[in-house]
Amino acid sequence: STANAPEDDAPSRYSRTERTTYSRYSRDANSSGSSLPSNSLEKRIEELERELAKERQDNARLMKIAQDKEELIGKLKEEIDLLNR
Repeated sequence: STANAPEDDAPSRYSRTERTTYSRYSRDANSSGSSLPSNSLEKRIEELERELAKERQDNARLMKIAQDKEELIGKLKEEIDLLNR
């Protein structure tokens, strides 16, 4: 049950982080006088944030699959022990 807890609060934690990151980079881009226009930087940041969100979803899905398999392994080990007795 403890393994589920990080996944459950992950969407809210990540979205808050992404908003903070986006705000920080937007300010930096506007004040730094970068060679790229701030509009291009904002589009790139949005693109990277979308990619990051997809990767986090994929990671959460893979973690759930791994957890399910671990639970199945535990149940099968118990069943093997019972059969051996």
